[in-house]
Amino acid sequence: MTTSGGRTRNRRGEGGLLRDEIVAAAERILEREGDEAAITLRSVAREAGIAAPSIYAHFADRDAVIEAVLDIAFDRLRQIVIDTTTALADDDCVASLLAGCHAYVDFAMREPARYRVLFGRLREGRPDLKMPLKLEDVPPKWRARLQSFEVLVHALAACVAAGRSTSTDPFADAAMVWTALHGAVMMRQFVPGFPWPPFEESVDAVVLRICRISE
Repeated sequence: MTTSGGRTRNRRGEGGLLRDEIVAAAERILEREGDEAAITLRSVAREAGIAAPSIYAHFADRDAVIEAVLDIAFDRLRQIVIDTTTALADDDCVASLLAGCHAYVDFAMREPARYRVLFGRLREGRPDLKMPLKLEDVPPKWRARLQSFEVLVHALAACVAAGRSTSTDPFADAAMVWTALHGAVMMRQFVPGFPWPPFEESVDAVVLRICRISE
């Protein structure tokens, strides 16, 4: 059986498949339009070839669809950072730290729309985290979204253990690195005409300075 949009209707028990199709449709819209505002229930339904009311069987509202897109994007970012960082972990802890930071900014510059949705919107239910913070105390959903940052903390701690960094608080210094890298990304995206210095050199300089890396 086909829907009015010409799409073959899922058989009983294939609701998970339709949910994935809805999320994939929202991802395509975000990638194509470059703006979260383009994701509406109507546009997602049209992209997926289904009737808009069908979405409500899987998502309460538009925000729930976007949250699902966020989960996928956070997981993608996490995997990119982990794969890049661990690939060099046995060779040089500083090179591993720098590689993870470069992977982060590469993702941000390569997928600007996804990146802005990840870190540029206010979301309900965000926990009010206090310092000093232990990541294991963060609610599971939000800890999953902090895993790429957790990799950064561990990479810096490895540099401290190896005597390559004089940081006395890897968590706080990693947070400063994240802040600096985010600012560098956003400034380049929103002020592209400014004569910025080469990005790779800037990333290295920021990380080495904040993390107090010694040769």
